[in-house]
Amino acid sequence: MNYTLNQLQVYLKVVQTLSVTKASEALNLSQPAVSIQLKNFQDQFGVPLIEVIGRKVYVTDFGKEIAEAAENIINQVYAINYKSLAYKNQLTGRLKIASVSTGKYVMPFFLSGFMRQHVGVELLMDVTNKNKVFESLKNNEIDFGLVSFLPSLLDIEKLDLLQDKLYLVGKRETNQKDNITAKKMFENLPIIFREHGSGTRQVMERFLQSNNITVLRKMELTSNEAVKQALMAGLGYSIMPFIGIRKEIVSNELQIIPVKGLPFKTTWNLIWLKGKKLSPTAATFLEYLQKNKEQIVADTFSWHE
Repeated sequence: MNYTLNQLQVYLKVVQTLSVTKASEALNLSQPAVSIQLKNFQDQFGVPLIEVIGRKVYVTDFGKEIAEAAENIINQVYAINYKSLAYKNQLTGRLKIASVSTGKYVMPFFLSGFMRQHVGVELLMDVTNKNKVFESLKNNEIDFGLVSFLPSLLDIEKLDLLQDKLYLVGKRETNQKDNITAKKMFENLPIIFREHGSGTRQVMERFLQSNNITVLRKMELTSNEAVKQALMAGLGYSIMPFIGIRKEIVSNELQIIPVKGLPFKTTWNLIWLKGKKLSPTAATFLEYLQKNKEQIVADTFSWHE
């Protein structure tokens, strides 16, 4: 046996995601690179670890045992690295964050300075929907969540990071009338919804109800990026947070459509369970944000007003 740590990491990620594509995205590697490393690792065993039937990946019983051993080895390597850095009085440990999908335009800028200061910190960030963020928080699986709508059934503490605004948005059309009403728009084109559980969808449903608009045709998409691409293709209209469409507005690919009742203001909040005993890594990150958030907003999001 002559497998490498990199091969163990690739194999474990394929087992966890059951997908070469998802594993490559998580590891920031190309799909061919993941496939080659996976093949080189499997070739060292006399029995199959993974079977691909159709387009589905299945892990054999032996493969599950190897994955468990690989995870233990990787954790031990992390422990060695942490101990080495701790010996040098550097902060070590894992910082676990779950963010709603649009938060990908926000959270990295509040993380970058902290991660540069503390090279021994390992970041685990899950980008998902609002309900899953709340679920991860409830189950104490993460240190922090990033949301723009606060949970009603969880006892939390929060730190306000950034204000955002949601507008009605569509493709820029040269022949579009400025005084067209929301009702008239939706007679001809569908409104594009986010999935159930999305905070953006809550705003959209509130807007439709307050304007007494009945949607005859609609589309439902499961990510902010998918909605944005559909809008640029001229498939309809949607209500979106400005932070996710700023570049498209500036480049005139999309336009904000003035409508009574919008924009709707929200605040991006870092949230954590009330009474949670934060790890040294999480506590240090929170202190960093409390001290630096205003400067980060001024330096990075000065356009948001």
